[in-house]
Amino acid sequence: MIDTAASGALVLDRDQTRAALPPDALLAAVRTALVSISRGEASVPPRVAARSEHGLLGAMPGYVPTLGLAAKLVTVFSAVTAEGHGAHRGIVAYFDEANGRPLAVMDAETITAVRTAATATVAMRALARPGATRIAVIGTGTQARAQIDLIRAMEPAELLVGARDPGKAERLVAGLGFGSASGIEEAVRNADIVFCCTSSKEPVVERSWLADGVHLSSVGGSDGPEFDAATLRASSLFVEWPGAVSEPPPAGAWELQGSDPADACLIGSVLDGSHPGRRSAGELTVFKSTGHAALDVAAASVAYQVARERGLGFGVDL
Repeated sequence: MIDTAASGALVLDRDQTRAALPPDALLAAVRTALVSISRGEASVPPRVAARSEHGLLGAMPGYVPTLGLAAKLVTVFSAVTAEGHGAHRGIVAYFDEANGRPLAVMDAETITAVRTAATATVAMRALARPGATRIAVIGTGTQARAQIDLIRAMEPAELLVGARDPGKAERLVAGLGFGSASGIEEAVRNADIVFCCTSSKEPVVERSWLADGVHLSSVGGSDGPEFDAATLRASSLFVEWPGAVSEPPPAGAWELQGSDPADACLIGSVLDGSHPGRRSAGELTVFKSTGHAALDVAAASVAYQVARERGLGFGVDL
């Protein structure tokens, strides 16, 4: 652990948090966290929340061996601010796992968006069939933008954005060098890989639109399902943790309620080689993400180390 006694705990604002999350390091840390979850090594208690008449304040502490100890305090309110912040705002605190000393405080909205995109991408790399290059991102909000940014930082791919409002999709991709679809169906039908990143309360992806062999990473749907029941029935299902199936929303996934937990495979088991993952080129694979505190730990560990190396943020005495 880097010595921070001289400068105290680091404080990183929104832009500094984002700058301290380089894709390669983040993807590696998220992969470590997912394997730790599947092996039962991560310590992550159930989420708790205090509710007001306007929203809630949730707490998500976690520990991952080799990555450290962190806790996220996040508010979930329906309004989007004039400054462009989404409905999820707060802080992530990162601690010295040996003595409990606070090491850093960083922006939770950025941590949540970027680690979620990284998780969906790690799952895609593990499950998509070889040669799949046509990617559709569904959505135009904070999470969709984080996913697009990560895809652009990776190997070249043919990217198409689809949304319920085609005008928003067109504005999002302006100047980025790739296209938007006339609607969600067009984007999905032309894709080998689909990232679904919406706030929809009803399914926005239908089984009939998905070609055989497609991989779908669904990370949105906090208030309802993103894909229909037929997609679930036709697919091989992968999740971050067993609670995605067994717990009620919002901890668990809307799409998976009533499913048999035995039908879901932990993605960490694919990453460590204990499960084969995709078995054929024609298999439809679905990764459903509900978020997990171990992933916040992964992102916070990267942000802290990189910020120290690059001199980002400022120190405070905590």
